[in-house]
Amino acid sequence: MSAIQFRVHHAAAGSSARRGAIQTPHGAIDTPAFVTVGTQAAVKGVTPQELHEAGAQALLANTYHLYLRPGPQLVAELGGLHRFMAWDGPLMTDSGGYQVFSLGFGLEHGIGKLVGMFPDETDPSAASGGLRTGSPRQPRIGQRPRLTRVDDQGVTFTSHIDGSRHRLTPELSIEIQEQLGADIILAFDEPTSPLHDEAYTVEALERTHSWAVRCLEARSRDGQALFGIVQGGAFREPRKRSADFIAALPFDGFAIGGSLGRSKRDMERVLEWSVPLLPAEAPRHMLGIGEPEDLFACVARGIDTFDCVAPTRHARHGIVYTAGGKLNLQQPRHRDSDLPVEAGCPCYTCQHFSRAYIHHLFRAQELLAYTLTSVHNLQAILGLMARIRTAIERGELEALQADVLEAYRSHRPDALPWAAANADS
Repeated sequence: MSAIQFRVHHAAAGSSARRGAIQTPHGAIDTPAFVTVGTQAAVKGVTPQELHEAGAQALLANTYHLYLRPGPQLVAELGGLHRFMAWDGPLMTDSGGYQVFSLGFGLEHGIGKLVGMFPDETDPSAASGGLRTGSPRQPRIGQRPRLTRVDDQGVTFTSHIDGSRHRLTPELSIEIQEQLGADIILAFDEPTSPLHDEAYTVEALERTHSWAVRCLEARSRDGQALFGIVQGGAFREPRKRSADFIAALPFDGFAIGGSLGRSKRDMERVLEWSVPLLPAEAPRHMLGIGEPEDLFACVARGIDTFDCVAPTRHARHGIVYTAGGKLNLQQPRHRDSDLPVEAGCPCYTCQHFSRAYIHHLFRAQELLAYTLTSVHNLQAILGLMARIRTAIERGELEALQADVLEAYRSHRPDALPWAAANADS
């Protein structure tokens, strides 16, 4: 019997969007939901209490990082990940596959979760001083990553902390995640880059399928749900083949990962090929996606949960979400502004501090800047997800998407703050 139960309460007309809930051993996740990333068992600069107050339902921690430091055995000895990080809600852990990829082809190709993930796209925040997108290097023929070596049995990699060498296999990934004790864990996979050709993508796909079977065979702990991961890059037939293969295995849920192509339209096609082949009764997770326009696109195509570092990573660069577009609070124009980050936003930051004060914190390199901007960004994204859930129930998702994205892209000042209407109906 699965450690989680998933129920769809309402299916939208005219799209594949659905409103539901995932019941886990540590509480329910109302879906569609944004899962906040706490890579090293912490959301940078934000306490668990602040996360609860912002509306966070679930967190995701990273197997690779916790394996290297402090080690899964220590976490287990101290009562498991929930107790270790003082988070009493649902927890997910990813398999470590993405981090191994980022040390290898991700580094070689210049691909990151925010920088260059879609090589043909320009980050809209860049125009207002946001994160630089950059142009990823084109791989040389025969190029292999420097810090990882992948074979059919697993991956050998160099630690980014001390240069030590390690070996990660599907069996070890599951063992680590069982020691950590999250409610939902992910199968070990090999993500690919949008710069990989179809031949290498298929090669990695075959490994991912073999590793998925090995992950299922390695399970030994009750009370955890295991999600399989669909790979295949932005190539139609490999994606469909992967979705068919992974869907036929006894996973508790399914995730879509790896390269989503060179553009947002490629990502949408990947979902259109993959999602219809996954069991409707199981939850579907989208790895590494969290920008507002992408959330709408993925929800409409049947995704139930997301994880992404974008809200907190943007925050640490002074980039804040508002319903009327992104702001860069490090820009000089905010030096003497007595305005809150967003008028009408109920978050702690907007209720107590001005843009001028946060600008000062960044200039003075005070760590409080990271906390205040992260609290706002998380409440904004989590509030938007709550509005999306309500809109699905009311049959108003398409109208909400049109209104929210028009205001966001055109910097419309009269837009309703996302977090001001964050109560589910």
